[in-house]
Amino acid sequence: MTVQGLREHRPEVLGDVLARFGREIKAVAYLIVRDSGDAEEVLAETLLTALERGHQLRDESALRAWLLRIAANRALGMRRRSVRLIRLGSLPDRPSTDTADAAVIDRTVLGEAMASLSPRVRAAIALRYYADLDVDEVAAALGTSRNTVKTQLRIGLDRLRDNLRDPIPDPGPGPKVPGSEATRV
Repeated sequence: MTVQGLREHRPEVLGDVLARFGREIKAVAYLIVRDSGDAEEVLAETLLTALERGHQLRDESALRAWLLRIAANRALGMRRRSVRLIRLGSLPDRPSTDTADAAVIDRTVLGEAMASLSPRVRAAIALRYYADLDVDEVAAALGTSRNTVKTQLRIGLDRLRDNLRDPIPDPGPGPKVPGSEATRV
């Protein structure tokens, strides 16, 4: 029913698309662009593109992957256009009431690690592990080969592991214990 509405360019179907896929589209876009306002803009552009190009969608079961492909391409385009902008940092959408909350800390650390990846690698990881698309669907969404996606995923996961690995503290020489030194007689 939703796909038919998109094919017929009926704007009222966008509410259903937004309800079913909006949160996921925005999350994938955020993982790529790293800005909540830009992610919302990607979501809006994705919905408009879906309405304009709904006639191109042939397989009803491919709606989710098609929408995520549109969102990923829009987000990557936005990243390319804003490459010259200097980001001064951003505040969290909602301030945490408990700064020691482990889940908040984990999300922050993971977000910083994801930000260190290139936009294409970040998009591949977001589509594969957040949106749960298979490698072929990620390749189609990003307009690249299956092997390129596999390489991007391997590189991205290796870098994330390196960035997230807890450094092992160097124990150093340790404290001196009286009486532990050798005494010359």
